[in-house]
Amino acid sequence: MEEISPNNILKVSHISASYQEGKQRKTVLHDISFELHENEILGLVGESGCGKSTLSKVILGFIRPDEGEIISQVDHPQMIFQDPMASLNERAKVDYIVSEGLINFHLYKDEKEREEKVQKVLREVGLLPEFASRFPHEFSGGQRQRVAFARALAPNPQLLLLDEPFAAIDAKIRTELRSWLKDMIEKLGITSIFVTHDQDEAIEVADEIIITNRGRIEQKGTPLEVYQNPDTAFTAGFFGQT
Repeated sequence: MEEISPNNILKVSHISASYQEGKQRKTVLHDISFELHENEILGLVGESGCGKSTLSKVILGFIRPDEGEIISQVDHPQMIFQDPMASLNERAKVDYIVSEGLINFHLYKDEKEREEKVQKVLREVGLLPEFASRFPHEFSGGQRQRVAFARALAPNPQLLLLDEPFAAIDAKIRTELRSWLKDMIEKLGITSIFVTHDQDEAIEVADEIIITNRGRIEQKGTPLEVYQNPDTAFTAGFFGQT
């Protein structure tokens, strides 16, 4: 196994992945490599269908790559999906939903301590304590996404992977949430990978971005570096829309 650099918590090394489409295999990722620094927010940016979500699932171990390896120093990473309702149990109250990760990872076994942790993380994501006794369908889209954040944050993950977390939310709320997300992640010090097709979101939220195109990395750097000095015509055109 390859070694990982000091102060980094994740190394993606020469990852390639494909899936079966009819009688042929379609390659989704081509020789992807990068390292993730501790306390960094990394933006994976690209058009729909470029392999961003597939790479997220490879990192979490949901998909096994054809080639390459993931070297990780992370315990129980958490993922937040595009549609919060797809990942929330509508029949369960919020307090149970948020505590699921604590139960699954055998954390806060004492019921009182677990309840206190649920209340704490609800406050961290901007939800009132009394929301714990409600059901997800009683909330707005933005509030449901905050519940999804609370559930992901409860086990104190070292890595938070966000796959287009605001895609199902209207534009006004989306703008408010991404500013809130940046502040919250920095305050809590959680290393994060933020997957998006929206250049504005990447620029506002990420410390460093990776531009992807058809399963390949086009360019890596800070948002300002990539915007001012695009390496390829694709990057220039993609960020020229911002």
